[in-house]
Amino acid sequence: METLLLPMILKSTNFNLQHNITIFKDGKLVFMSVSGREDARYEVPVARSSHTGDYQCAVEADGKIRHSDPLHVWVTGMTKPTLIAEKKDVFEGEMVKLRCEMPEEVPPLYFIFRKIKMNSTPKEELKHELHRNFSVIQFPIDEGDNILQFDCFGRRSVKFEFETSEPSNRTLITVKEPFIKPTLRIKPSNNITEGKEIQFECSTVVAKMRNIEIILLRNKTILSSVRDQATLKYSAVATLEDSGEYTCKVEKGKASKTTTRHVVVTELFPKPILNASMNKLDENKELTLSCSIKDFQNASFSILRRNSNGDTLLRNSRNLTMRANVNDTGSYICKAEVNRIVKESKPVMIRVYGELIQRLEPSARGRKSLINLLISGAAISVSCNACDVTLLPDIFLWSSNDPYRRGVGFGRDLWRSDLMQCNWQYFFSFLPVLAPVSMPRISAFSGLPEVVLGRPLNLTCCLMMGTPPITFTFYKENKAKKEIVTNNTCAVFLDEDIKQNDKGQYKCGAKNHHSSGMKTSKILNITVIGKSVQFFLTNAIFGFFEAAYHRLSKMVAKSSVSNRF
Repeated sequence: METLLLPMILKSTNFNLQHNITIFKDGKLVFMSVSGREDARYEVPVARSSHTGDYQCAVEADGKIRHSDPLHVWVTGMTKPTLIAEKKDVFEGEMVKLRCEMPEEVPPLYFIFRKIKMNSTPKEELKHELHRNFSVIQFPIDEGDNILQFDCFGRRSVKFEFETSEPSNRTLITVKEPFIKPTLRIKPSNNITEGKEIQFECSTVVAKMRNIEIILLRNKTILSSVRDQATLKYSAVATLEDSGEYTCKVEKGKASKTTTRHVVVTELFPKPILNASMNKLDENKELTLSCSIKDFQNASFSILRRNSNGDTLLRNSRNLTMRANVNDTGSYICKAEVNRIVKESKPVMIRVYGELIQRLEPSARGRKSLINLLISGAAISVSCNACDVTLLPDIFLWSSNDPYRRGVGFGRDLWRSDLMQCNWQYFFSFLPVLAPVSMPRISAFSGLPEVVLGRPLNLTCCLMMGTPPITFTFYKENKAKKEIVTNNTCAVFLDEDIKQNDKGQYKCGAKNHHSSGMKTSKILNITVIGKSVQFFLTNAIFGFFEAAYHRLSKMVAKSSVSNRF
């Protein structure tokens, strides 16, 4: 480096006063002197790039100050930095710590570190130091790094330009492998047939058996792993899903090495196919499910019903024949097993339609005819006697949740005048009915909530809708008195000999397989009247009610025999 000399000369014909001389660099004071001479000198023995800047001098005498014009000084070149490495031997995955120093330079400074690898472009890392003339950095040692060289150089910004030093000394770093590239062995072969056992062995050689992990992956999904061991073993029964890329990966710290091989699994047999004799059928019809595999016979078959909480095994067989019930509606699958390989068919949906389960006779001639039905299945025919050709009947249809009402019209050509019958047909496929019970209604057969002491008590409990069988329960004061299971929507409770303590609150409940619980009627208060009390009821009226009761009993008995039109 050279010496920087800045002389200052005062020009005056008569200048004998003592005066202060100051020199500034970029507005900052760098030199000051008190003298009576006409000149002064500011000397920098070793000029650095940091001395580059605008210099100006000022003279103060007799209370007056005079400034010179500024002078721009450019000092080229920077001192050569020194690079120090923390250690000269490192393992892959470790970090090497480097320190670059420029003790003769003044911050702020830029430090550029370089990692030099044979036959590759150097990697650079830049650090800006505002207050220090040195910088420290850590470089990662990657897989495949062998012999590395590092150096650094400095840089300074001067008047929107950069001054750059020459590179530092080069430091040699030797890289050692913590483990070798792993070996992946596959037995018996990487081409295998379904059902056979396939074995994987992943191994490596480790310098130090500590904090090392071996991982086996298939298509980036981890299958197995071990720690602090040099070998990993894994086996499985091969399936089609086992085809793909298998990777053996060894990790220690940030060091990682991998080996990949491709495995092909050949199909042993295709997925089974489930066939149904019918996908939509009426209740009590025969349903046959058959499971088969194309061009393959030697398999173990099973037929299952699919449920939300798990599949239910129906039979370990290729075929299943059963008498269909509405409760059999659902999804079915079959499975086939060969050499511990189990495959599942696509689901098959089966719909079973119930029968016509309720019929109420239409009203008398001259009034609007009503037929209340719960219908499912195929085409049905509804006949109503004594229909009025001017008043059309109504058909009420219920699904398992919501009532659905549909009015039906008739043409005069459909009427048979000799029998005074009307016929109507409608197709209700795809409408399986699993109707819950409606709210029951309890009533006294006499029409009055009163009964004479010693006389029988007749109570009826009826529903508007409900899929049989239906369970009716009669209660007195919340205590069950009688339970009746029937295919009808009405039930009768008879107490032959009423006593005084039989008075009280009566109700009935109803439920079936499709109800969430028991539905109960409103309370009916029954009063027991003594024999001495005068009744204004003639024997003729009482006989009328007795006869009506017997007629209702016959109707209920007739309905229990057949629930079809």
